[in-house]
Amino acid sequence: MTQRKIRTAIIGCGKVSHLHAAALRQCYNAELLAIYSRTFEKAREFAQKYDIQPFDDIEIMIREARIEAVVICTPHPFHAEAVIKSANSGANCLVEKPLASSLKDCDAMIQACKSNNVKLGVVSQRRFYEPVLRVRQAIDEGKIGKPVFGTINMLGWRDKNYYDSDEWRGTWNMEGGGVLVNQAPHQLDIFQWLMGPIDEVYGTWKNLNHPYIEVEDTALAIVKFKSGAIGNIIVSNSQKPGIYGKVQVHGENGASVGVQTDGGAMFIAGMTSIVEPPLNDLWTVPGEEQKLKEWNTKFSEFFLSVNAMEYYMKLQNEDFCDAIINNRQAKVSGEEGRITVELFTAIYRSQRDNKPIKFPLEPENDRLDFDGRIS
Repeated sequence: MTQRKIRTAIIGCGKVSHLHAAALRQCYNAELLAIYSRTFEKAREFAQKYDIQPFDDIEIMIREARIEAVVICTPHPFHAEAVIKSANSGANCLVEKPLASSLKDCDAMIQACKSNNVKLGVVSQRRFYEPVLRVRQAIDEGKIGKPVFGTINMLGWRDKNYYDSDEWRGTWNMEGGGVLVNQAPHQLDIFQWLMGPIDEVYGTWKNLNHPYIEVEDTALAIVKFKSGAIGNIIVSNSQKPGIYGKVQVHGENGASVGVQTDGGAMFIAGMTSIVEPPLNDLWTVPGEEQKLKEWNTKFSEFFLSVNAMEYYMKLQNEDFCDAIINNRQAKVSGEEGRITVELFTAIYRSQRDNKPIKFPLEPENDRLDFDGRIS
């Protein structure tokens, strides 16, 4: 039986678009057929590289190329426009992280996809890392009891060359934020996925050593979960050369599990390669303490044997296409993507209001301070 392939296009020609193009060409259930850019010449150059059709109109692209799914790789503040146009034209939408910069945009995107009966997913390919899945499995199987304490520690670095590499980087109106919006969403997503529904957040943010950008380079938060668990978030772009990103979960029985998703200089899509394989950096489950070295050695060998940047993008794209074919929810849905946006929005609002922010959060359509980002 021939495997059905979803007719797919990419929206946006930035650096991460090339990762998705390479990944989609390896998917067993996807066929990359088209690329959209506001500038036709950019679309044409991209299309020539991958032997696909170029377009500068989303609706025309979806109609003429008979596109079933789009992967949206534009800057964050432009995600909503692309999703709404695509959904209204009947295409399913997989959106690069974060889902959006604002809750207003998130809700508009979710509603557009629901109204048009199409899928909405968010790229969080680190969820597909085996060390991350091992942590989730340990929690699901009750190996640590109920999670009672979780942490994110992400200490990275971004230099001036990084912010100069694209005009939208480091600005409120084009990037929508700094480390919280652009670098931390992977860890924020894994954190809430492992720990469960959030009750309230108290947070603060600063720009410590990047005077040439508008946005924050560092943020901290205390999180209370509806289960009664508590958590702590530390994320920063202020540590040279970039050290690690870790999510750890501690259970009521005293056992702990953790994953280092990033190590060494932090990965930048289209600019650097992954320096160190992800690994389980903490594991005190009774009877399994000695397995850590074996797991990490075996997985490191596999991780370094593939193009990891493309491989895990491929897994997520395959999952999204399979969700379309079998009419199920994608593993990282639009609703889950909204939780990440809620989490960083709560930190911005908490600093502005100097108080904990209760969940769920609703858009603030009557204010002009962009959830406390702008004075």
